Amino acid sequence: MPTAYTPPLADIRFILHRLIGWDKIAAMPAHAAVDAGTADAVLDEAGKIAAEQFAPLNDVGDKHGVKFDNGNITMPPGFRDAYRAFVEGGWNTLPVEPEYGGQGLPWLLAMPVQEMLQGANIGLALATLLNQGAIELLCAHGDDRIKKIFLPNLVSGAWAGTMNLTEPQAGSDVGAVRARAVKDGDCYSITGQKIFISYGDHDLTDNILHLVLARLPDAPEGTRGLSLFLVPKILVNEDGTLGAPNDVRAVSVEHKMGQHASPTCIMAYGDGGKGAAGYLVGQENGGIAAMFTMMNNARIGVGIQGLGLMERAYQQARDYARTRVQSRAIDAPKEPPVAIINHPDVRRMLMTMRALTEAGRALAYSCALAVDTAKYGSDGSKSQAALRVDILTPIVKGWLTDMANDVTSTGVQVFGGMGYIEETGAAQVMRDARILAIYEGTNGIQANDLVFRKIARDNGAAINSLFAEIDAFLHETSGMAALSTMRGQLASSLRDAKTATGWIAQNARTNPAAAAAVAAYFLRLCGNVLGGFYLTKSAHLAHEDLAASGGDADFLNAKIATAGFYAAHILPHSAALAAIIQTGAASVLVPPGTA
Repeated sequence: MPTAYTPPLADIRFILHRLIGWDKIAAMPAHAAVDAGTADAVLDEAGKIAAEQFAPLNDVGDKHGVKFDNGNITMPPGFRDAYRAFVEGGWNTLPVEPEYGGQGLPWLLAMPVQEMLQGANIGLALATLLNQGAIELLCAHGDDRIKKIFLPNLVSGAWAGTMNLTEPQAGSDVGAVRARAVKDGDCYSITGQKIFISYGDHDLTDNILHLVLARLPDAPEGTRGLSLFLVPKILVNEDGTLGAPNDVRAVSVEHKMGQHASPTCIMAYGDGGKGAAGYLVGQENGGIAAMFTMMNNARIGVGIQGLGLMERAYQQARDYARTRVQSRAIDAPKEPPVAIINHPDVRRMLMTMRALTEAGRALAYSCALAVDTAKYGSDGSKSQAALRVDILTPIVKGWLTDMANDVTSTGVQVFGGMGYIEETGAAQVMRDARILAIYEGTNGIQANDLVFRKIARDNGAAINSLFAEIDAFLHETSGMAALSTMRGQLASSLRDAKTATGWIAQNARTNPAAAAAVAAYFLRLCGNVLGGFYLTKSAHLAHEDLAASGGDADFLNAKIATAGFYAAHILPHSAALAAIIQTGAASVLVPPGTA
C-alpha cells in the first residue's frame, strides 16, 4: 500500500522563520496581527487536514477516477466530504482580502498550505487551486455587480471556479481562440467549445463559475481581440440565489495518464441553441490581460503542485529504502544483507530528491514573499517586488515542475521493480507529475517568457538584482570556513549565470531565434543557481543555530548536509548549462528537414 503523507512542517517553519524571516510579513500593516505563533497554528491545522482528510483519498481517487454520465460528473468516494471539511474550515478564504469575505492572511502562509494539500492529494487539491486563482481575478477585474453576486459563494468555497482558454486549434497559441460572444441585453451570449478544462464539471459544489475567453464580433485578430466572461453553470439571481441551468455542459471527460481524480472536460457553450449567458469581466477586448491575473496565480500554484509531489515522492522512496533489505553493503561483503538506504547509489538518489525538494521549497516561498510585498509592502518596495514576482513566476513554474518530473522518476528508481507496480504508489506520483510541465503554459513557454518578456525588457536588470543579493551573501560569509566549499561552488555558478544572462539579454534583441533555442537551458540554470543560493544560506543559518544551541540538532545537521550535496552534485551543472547557452543555438537551428 502507498505510504502515508507527513506534512514537512519542520522545513516549512525553518524557511518561513529563519531563511525568509516572518518579521518581514509582520512589518506589513495588512499583516501586523499575523505573528509567528499564528502562522505556526495555521500550518499545524493545515497539516492535519492534508494528512487526515486529503491524503487517505489519494489512492482511492487514482483507482476510482471520476464517473461521467450524460453531462454530469460524480467525484470519487469521500471527495465531497473532504472538500466540505476544507470549506467548513475556512481554508478557501485564507489569502482573500477581508473586504471580500476572506481572512486576509499572507501568501507566504497560503502557499505552504497549498503545498501540503497538493502533496497529500493533487487530484482533489487542484480544485482549491483553481478557486484561488478565480477569486483573485474577480477581485481585481470584476465590476461591483459581479463581486456582489458571485464572490461571496466563490470565496467561501460553496461554488467553484474554472479557467477556459484552450480550444482544439488554440492550445499554446491563445490568440487562435474562436469561441464567440454576442451582446444580449445586460449580458453576452457565448458559443463555442473548450477542451482540457480542469474541474469543468463535478459534484463538489452547487455551482461552477467558468471564466471563458471568447471573441466579440469584429474583434481584432489574435490576443488583442479576446474578451473574458464569467459563465455560471447555474444562472444566479440578483439576490445571489440559484436560478435555471445555463446553456453550458461537459461533453466528455478525458482519459489521462495521471490525476485520474481530477475531471478534465470538453465543455460546450451554447450547445442547446440559445447560447450560454456570460458576464463581461473587465473591458471588451481586454480579456487576456485580465486572464493573466489568474494565469500567473496558477503558474506559481502549479510550481507548488510540483513541490508537493516532490515531497511526496521523497517520503515514499525514503521510507521504502529504510525497510527494503537487499544485498550486502559494498564495504562489508561478509555481513548480512542491509536495507537499501545503506547502498551509495540509493543514498545518491535520495539525497538528490531531498536537495531539489528543499531548494524548490525555498525558491517558491521566496516568491510568495515577493507576492505579499508587491501587494502589501511599503510604497517604495512594491514596484521592485512586482518585478521580482515577474522574474520568479516562470522559474517557479518551469524549474519546479521539471524537477518534479525528475524527482518522481527517481522515486520509482529507488523502488526498483516495485516502483513500476501500482500498489506502491510511486508510479501514481510520477504519472500525476507529468502534466505539470505542460499545463498553465508549457515549460518552453515559461522559458520564452523569462527570456523575452522579463530579461529583454530591462536588459536583465531584475534578475541581476537577485544575483546582487547572492553576491552580498557571499561577501558577508567570506570568513566562514565551514561554508568555504559551498561558497566556492555557488560563486562559480553565479559567474556562469551572469555570463549567460548577458548573452541572453543581447541575443533576445539581436538574434531571437538563437535565444529561444537555448531558453529552456537558461531557465534551468537560473533555477539551479537560485536553489543553490537558498540552500547555502540555509546551511549558514543552521550553523548559527547549532553554535547557539538553538533548534533540533539533527534537523540542522541535515540541512547542512543537504546544502553540501547540492553544491557538490547540482551546482556544477551550471558551467555546462552556461556553455550550452552560449554555443548550442546553431545546432538547434538546423534546416527543418534535418531535424
